[in-house]
Amino acid sequence: MQEISRRSFLKTGSAALAMLGVGGAKLFANPLGLPVGLQLYSVRNLLPKDFDGTLKQIANIGYKEVEAAGFFDHSAEDVKKAMANAGLKCVSAHYSLGALLKDVDGTLRYAKTLGLEYVVCSSPGKAKPSAGNWQDLSLDDWRWNAEQFNQLGKRFQAEGIRFGYHNHTGEFRDLGNGQYGFLVLLKNTDPSLVTFEMDCAWVVAGGKNPVDYLHQYPQRISMLHIKDLKAPVAGKPPIERTSTVLGKGTIDYKPIFEAAKKANIKHYFVEQEEFDGDPIAELREDFNYLHALK
Repeated sequence: MQEISRRSFLKTGSAALAMLGVGGAKLFANPLGLPVGLQLYSVRNLLPKDFDGTLKQIANIGYKEVEAAGFFDHSAEDVKKAMANAGLKCVSAHYSLGALLKDVDGTLRYAKTLGLEYVVCSSPGKAKPSAGNWQDLSLDDWRWNAEQFNQLGKRFQAEGIRFGYHNHTGEFRDLGNGQYGFLVLLKNTDPSLVTFEMDCAWVVAGGKNPVDYLHQYPQRISMLHIKDLKAPVAGKPPIERTSTVLGKGTIDYKPIFEAAKKANIKHYFVEQEEFDGDPIAELREDFNYLHALK
């Protein structure tokens, strides 16, 4: 048998590991070369039943990072322990603006104890409380939200946490004279205080192209949500589009990822809000889709 040099063995072995995804190599074999995260809203129905077990199932798929959307009455210490036991890192969490303004200090304490890098507002508010959907905010409402975000961003920055905003579809509703909520927020928030988590699917559903924002504002967007959507249903508003397994819907992610490679993306999270089958099995399909995408 021909002797193989140590250098040749290491070189060949490393290549094999990379191909097989062994020893963590698969972790970075994806479009952005970053750990693939999961928005835990995807498993909102499973976490209350088995918090620790669900996190471990997510980790077993291969997800390494997660973003929270509620903690189901668990203390920050307990969540931190559960994440560590599962081998997950919780880097971000979603809150409504109402919840943030109600208890900024409490949110900061929780975030610092858990070790969050980001706190993200996932639904804005109205300048004057009134009936109606927050998807229908006025121009003045969006300007008011920008002011709140700047103030919150300053508070969180002082504690070493980045403050961000996550879009849905209402941010792209035409307000007249070329104005719409997302643009108002981009232009009226301080880049040093407020970053953006762009939900690519909701941008598309709102009638815009995520690629354009990645090109025009490469330093403002630091996180992405990756979800696919089934075809729109006549008569239903954009926000009621149904999500599905990545690659089985209507959104082409290849140009989005190409643009994202040139932007300032630090984290990205799969989010699947509805399922036709077993959620864990479909989240595994999402993970495999990203690692097969070239």
